[in-house]
Amino acid sequence: MPEHGPQDSPSLRKRHIAAVMIGGIVEYYDFVVFTFFAIQIGRAYFPASSEFASLMLSLATFGIGFAMRPLGGMILGAYADRAGRRAAMTLTLVLMGVSIVALAVIPPYAAIGIAAPILAVIARLVQGFALGGEIAPAIACILEGSPARRRGLFVSFFGLFSTAGALLGALVGLVLSRILSPEMLEADGWRIAFLLGALTLPLGVWLRRSLPETLPEAAAAAPRQGGWSILRQHRGAILPFFVIMAVGNIGFYIFQYATTYAQNVLHMPPSVGFASTVSLNAVGIVATLLGGWLADAVGRKPVFVGSRIAVAVAAVPVFLWIVTDRTPTALIVGVTLLAALSQLGTGANWIWFAELLPAEVRGRAYGTTYGLAVALFGGTAQMVVAWLIKTTGSDLAPAWYLAAAYLLATGAALVLPESAPARLARASAAAAPNEVPA
Repeated sequence: MPEHGPQDSPSLRKRHIAAVMIGGIVEYYDFVVFTFFAIQIGRAYFPASSEFASLMLSLATFGIGFAMRPLGGMILGAYADRAGRRAAMTLTLVLMGVSIVALAVIPPYAAIGIAAPILAVIARLVQGFALGGEIAPAIACILEGSPARRRGLFVSFFGLFSTAGALLGALVGLVLSRILSPEMLEADGWRIAFLLGALTLPLGVWLRRSLPETLPEAAAAAPRQGGWSILRQHRGAILPFFVIMAVGNIGFYIFQYATTYAQNVLHMPPSVGFASTVSLNAVGIVATLLGGWLADAVGRKPVFVGSRIAVAVAAVPVFLWIVTDRTPTALIVGVTLLAALSQLGTGANWIWFAELLPAEVRGRAYGTTYGLAVALFGGTAQMVVAWLIKTTGSDLAPAWYLAAAYLLATGAALVLPESAPARLARASAAAAPNEVPA
């Protein structure tokens, strides 16, 4: 049976929610900004014989940070299950700040040679480790401190702030592309975006240190389980959610690839790509909250499955319209529609897995599963898309990849039990209609 979290944990207030969510803002802001400026970063740190090779090296550096996420999820997740959610979240934010500032100030290849790409890779590895340990304690903290029948909505705020971080990154990229000349953007303009993101970190660390601890004392004192023991005991939830999380990351990073897709495939100016990403993330914020609210009202499973089927069906027709029409309107409307459908399911997804795990293993199991999924599939999504487009010669390659992945996630979701307290209560009442409530 799903474990629904402690009833004796302190309630989270609005400022506590903000403290938890700031990590999601920084995470997605940074990764989206890196995606937006992948071409410029590639030229700065990875000069190569061709524009394509430089872009691929840049995207590989973007992806290499994901390799550390499983390790971060395992180590920092275990720390969150032992020392508490607050301590783990404060540590991850400090590590994020160090890595973001480092990437912003590393000199280019032309100035320090091979040291430039080496330092850039190290910065991404540190950040990947921190981000691997960020999501599990954050979601666990919100779940454990939220009213049972509103957990879906409360946890969906994590998706909201994550999408807000992506939106903020898109806005910064759009503004910089408007006010700076291409030469200035190429030289050091892109570094401004990373430094702006780092400004929020001191406030975030201060806010997180004021958080109430939501990890129950009984869970903190529970005997430690080894990784294989956790996997065996909870494999019925872990394995399907590994697939679900992998697909979710494929979708997210394909949508955020819109800026590069607009420039390299559709041959549109960077401002059009930035505008499309601003649009899809703005609408995604609303869709994420709606998905969380629906997940409380009708259940996690129907919302998630319906969302994934809708994206799988719509992906190819929408991309066909984009590549045939080749106008800013088609790109912006098309990717925004697909992202909105996807985010409905994301609003239900964040809470679902956490509810199916007991508190004493929630940090490790969630963090490690998410870390592995995002490392293997999220970090490689944009490289795979770029490779598929070049290899097949088809501008529709991202759509086919997206549709196949979302159908796979639908199959994984169908084997999982429902965990929404409202749905479980209604099912229990229907099974025993003659029982008198206590």
